[in-house]
Amino acid sequence: MLVPSRLTIATGKALFRLIFGLYLVGLGLAIMIHTGLGVPPWDVLTQGIQNQTGWSFALAASCISVVVLLFWIPIRQRPGVGTIVNAFAIGPFADLNKPLVPEMPDFGSQLVWLIIGLLICSVGLGLYISANLGGGPRDGLVVGLTRVSGWPFWVMRTLIEGLVLVTGWLLGGTVGLGTLLFAVGIGYLLQISMKIFGFDPKKPQKTGE
Repeated sequence: MLVPSRLTIATGKALFRLIFGLYLVGLGLAIMIHTGLGVPPWDVLTQGIQNQTGWSFALAASCISVVVLLFWIPIRQRPGVGTIVNAFAIGPFADLNKPLVPEMPDFGSQLVWLIIGLLICSVGLGLYISANLGGGPRDGLVVGLTRVSGWPFWVMRTLIEGLVLVTGWLLGGTVGLGTLLFAVGIGYLLQISMKIFGFDPKKPQKTGE
């Protein structure tokens, strides 16, 4: 009878964190989008580029991801399997959870569910990043900049989200209450989430190797 090695068990735990964390991110985003109170800042930027170029939303989002990955090079941020899975999993997970999102008949319920979605998204992001298998293009950029700058993670995340939000808005993207709450709150909430799951963005990461 074969006995799983410690390495196999550790890898299995890391993969579980990665997949389940991304599932929670998809669930949180599905809830936030369904409230109708605004999309996250990176989606505002995608909308803005879409408006300026006439590209599809998917093409604009893919181009943004490629450009962001280029910024990984000077800060020596290393991709991993999580980088690839992130690119293909969050969208389908969000679509999968759409039927599970309840109706929100008034602004009060929309606001409550918006906050719930933001919290779920923060937990999911912290969980998948703590798997140490490589972050998605945007999350990896923030982790890398935090590591090389020494700044608090929440400060770096908030600055980048704010810059992306303003740029997207100037390009014609749609901004709502949910967009602003995400931009202001995601950095601090994610820092707490990563701390709970034992991840320090200031330390060099092995990306599962």
